[in-house]
Amino acid sequence: MYYVIHSTLEKVEKLNLTKKNSRYVAVLTSAEWLERKEQFDMGIEMDIDLSSIHSTKAEVNYDSLTGTFSIPDLRNISAPPTGFAFALDEKGIVFIDDSGYVTEKISNIIATKRWAMPSLERFLFDFLEQTVAQDQGVLEQLDKELDTIESGILEGTYNDPSLRVSRIRSDLRDLRNHYEQLLDLSQELEENENNFFKQENTRYFHLFSQRVSRLHDLTSSLRDFSIQIHDLYQSQLDIKQNRIMALLTIISSIFMPLTLIVGWYGMNFKYMPELEYRISYPIVIAVSAAIVIVSLVFFKKKKWL
Repeated sequence: MYYVIHSTLEKVEKLNLTKKNSRYVAVLTSAEWLERKEQFDMGIEMDIDLSSIHSTKAEVNYDSLTGTFSIPDLRNISAPPTGFAFALDEKGIVFIDDSGYVTEKISNIIATKRWAMPSLERFLFDFLEQTVAQDQGVLEQLDKELDTIESGILEGTYNDPSLRVSRIRSDLRDLRNHYEQLLDLSQELEENENNFFKQENTRYFHLFSQRVSRLHDLTSSLRDFSIQIHDLYQSQLDIKQNRIMALLTIISSIFMPLTLIVGWYGMNFKYMPELEYRISYPIVIAVSAAIVIVSLVFFKKKKWL
């Protein structure tokens, strides 16, 4: 599919690459690119294997700027990302995409954008914005989920969150890497080494860099938060274990003198004068009860119970 850049993107059947001041956007499959790449006259040999794309990057060539996008699925960040390639010069940009992702984003741009000062730079800015349009909302949802997990841990109502927190931390790491790559790409565009863009329009790429930088900072902050939640859960586990150990220690301390009494009177010695008295048994019971009561009062006073 071919588009020309006017006040919006206008779909055309065929491109006129000789027309001055006319900027275009082309979306081709990898097979179509192999057939038609010569007509764009970008002076590059770019053999595309879309299945091997794993990063977002840009590379400056003599007559063009080429690169790839690797866009994570925000519904399942750990799933394989969507990969596509691009090549651009001062006349326009060609996307090589087999997934339909680029066509979807361009449709969104056509439906929502009208440009007072149309340019290739403005289209690229809007396209880049489309790639991160939903990210802020996803990060806010993760923030709320982490808040809920933290509250549940403190209240003792959340069962083991380790697996979920670990998954969130892994997703945030992947997103952080993605934003770092987007920052590198936007800075490469802003640098405008081949002078494909009007100097006054490179501000669009600077604006996008600022947007991605904020997303990167938020992602890093949330990842630190997830680590703190993991540490909080571990500390709560340690507190519970310490309470259990303290309770077991208290029980052992209470029954230790009772065990001594049992062992003492379990010995079959002939000369134990207290055995001759009728009240010896009640006295032993009373002493045992007194030991338990005094121990409980002592532990309560020390705030060990």
